[in-house]
This record gives sequence, C-alpha cells and structure tokens, in this order.
Amino acid sequence: MATSPHHPARLVVPLGLAQTLAWGSSFYLPAVLATPMARDLGLPAATVFAAFSVALVVSALVGPAAGRAIDRHGGRPVLLATNGLFALGLVALGAAQGPLSLFAAWALLGLAMGSGLYEAAFATLVRLQGHDARGSITGITLIAGFASTVGWPLTALLETQFGWRGACYGWAALHLVLGLPLNALLPRAGPPAAGSPHAAADAHPASAPQAVPTPLQRPERTALLLSFVFTVTYFSATAMATHLPRVLQASGATLAVAVGVGALIGPAQVAGRLLEFGVLRRVHPLLSARLAALGHPVGAAALLLFGGAAAVPFALLHGAGNGILTIAKGTLPLALFGAAGYGARQGWLALPARVAQAAAPFLFGLALDRWGARALWLSGALGLIGFVALLVLRARPAAAAEHSAPRSV
Repeated sequence: MATSPHHPARLVVPLGLAQTLAWGSSFYLPAVLATPMARDLGLPAATVFAAFSVALVVSALVGPAAGRAIDRHGGRPVLLATNGLFALGLVALGAAQGPLSLFAAWALLGLAMGSGLYEAAFATLVRLQGHDARGSITGITLIAGFASTVGWPLTALLETQFGWRGACYGWAALHLVLGLPLNALLPRAGPPAAGSPHAAADAHPASAPQAVPTPLQRPERTALLLSFVFTVTYFSATAMATHLPRVLQASGATLAVAVGVGALIGPAQVAGRLLEFGVLRRVHPLLSARLAALGHPVGAAALLLFGGAAAVPFALLHGAGNGILTIAKGTLPLALFGAAGYGARQGWLALPARVAQAAAPFLFGLALDRWGARALWLSGALGLIGFVALLVLRARPAAAAEHSAPRSV
C-alpha cells in the first residue's frame, strides 16, 4: 500500500480529539452515571453494567463488518456515520424508562463503539498511510489517553447540572456539533491499493471474493496467538479499570491510598505511550509489546509479595504496560500481516478480546470476592501466558505481497 501524502498532524489531531469524545461518551460513561441511572429507573446498578456488557459484545460482533467497510471505502464515511449512531444511542439512553429500553439503548451504543473506537481509528490510519501509520497510531492514543481525564469530570458536571438524562443528551449534542466536524476533516481515501483484496474485488466483481478472508485462514497460527494476546490484555485491563480500588484495599492499602494510587494509572499510560513514541518506535513493535506485557504480571507479583507498600509500583507498571499494549493492538497486526485487508482483520482479531472485556468485570469480581488479593494470580498468570505467546511470535516481512517492508523507525 502506498504511503499517503497527507501530513500526519492533519490525521492525528482531529482523529485523536474525535476518539477522546467517542471514548468519554461511551466506555467511560457508566462509571459516573450507573448509580443515578439505576436509582432513577428503580434497577440494581448491576443491571446497568450488564447492559453495558451487552454493548461490548455487540461492538465485538460488528467490528469485522466495520473493518471491511473501512478497507473498501476509507474511514471517513464510517466514522461520520458512527457520530450519528453515538448521538442516536445517547438520546435513546437518556430517554430510557425501564430495562428493555435501557438494554436497547446500550445495544445501539455498542454498534457505534464497534465501528467508532480504536480499531476503526487504527484501520482509518492504515488505509490512508499504509506501513507508515505506526507513529500516527501512537499519536491518537496519546490524545485519546486523556478520555477519562476529560470525560469523567465533564459527565459529572453535566449530571450535577442537568441530571443523568441531560448528561446523555449533552454528549449526544457534542457528537453532532464537535465529533462530526472533526471526522469530516479527515481526508477521503483513494481506491484500495493494488494487491488488496478489495481492489481485486472491485476490478473483477464477478469472479473475486467479496469479503476479506478471516485471519484464521492465513496464517492461522500467528492470528490465533495474536488474538489470544489481545484477549488476555483486554481482560486484565478491564478488570483493573473496574476493580482497582478493591484490589489495592485487599492488598492492605487504605481507601485514601487506593484512590490516590488509582489516579496514577492514567499518567502512567500516557508515559508508556510517550516511551513508545520516543525510544521504542525504533524497534519492532513485537519487542515493545513483549516488554509491555510484563508490566501487569511484575506489578501483580510485587503487590502479592509486599502488599500495600507496592501499590505505587503496581499502578505505574500496570498503567505503562497497558498504555503501550493499546498501541500494539494497532501496530502488531500491521507489522505481522501487512496493510491489505487490515480493517477486517483487525475486527476479527479483536472479536474475542471484546467478549473477554465484557466478561472481565463480572468474572474478576467473583475471583476478588472469593480470593481477595490472591485474585491477582489470575490476571498475573494470564499476563504471563500472553507474554509467552508474544515470545512465540516472530517478526516477518509482513508486506512482502505488497512489495514493501514494515518500517522500524
């Protein structure tokens, strides 16, 4: 795939800001609104989180189709459509009157999440820049890494001033007045590059396959290992995002310390992404992913051995590792498989990971209830197995079929 002439800043800044809006108005919404939403609807808070889990499952299922659309038409029309989906889903959520309408609204938001969060943004960049997209992928994660920092206070402010329904309507309006113009700034993608599955399909519609083959067909082993790595890292990241204060308290930290240490996760993630943007961008993304995959297991081992005294090192290691692994979810498929068919492949690779993400709060919560701090053995062991899977993976000339090798800059 040819390198795009578009200046990276023209892609990174609007897409990064649009991603900040998308994450803040969906993934980070329940943390602030679940309690008032449940109270007003007369439902347990667990029901609200169950509806959110449904959204994550829906997002997993829609991912491959959204990726195929980006491969064929570019990311601009897909992301513009998701702004409308986000707005519609948020309006439906604000208008919910009971469990049925609540679940329906979150399912609609799941459609938007599956076609409008990181996987779609990464596919958009690869469609425009080919193998040169690694730096831009890092750039948008640096900007959108502040989604919780911006999203949680803004949601809390809107809820205080206008109630939880007004907060939903406010986020919906932001998608229309801010998200749409930001995504409209993205360049239009040209025709699929020669050698891509969609280029062949467009040239010979009667004889060529109309869909990108799933990564399980070729090469199967690499795709399975990479999908497994994504699954365990999504599980651990979501489990910690949901239960971190409880984990730290179970390890011996006070509530005040747990809350303070939890605030270090965001800066640690950004620091990890800066490290990837600076030093680690000069090595193959497999190496940076291997180093990052050790962050959570090493931090968990320290917390298990030393208790609350290791809370800060745990937060820094987990946060930095998770920050780099977020980038690896975009750069590893590009380096190992190449740019052709990237969007659809990304959707398939992320599908089991999104399902694991949906199950993580419930499953890790059960482990925490039963084992206390020893539940870290579960997430730590999964992290180590993911690290071993990354060791088994080998760098290959991913773009040989496209007459271009992945850059190691």
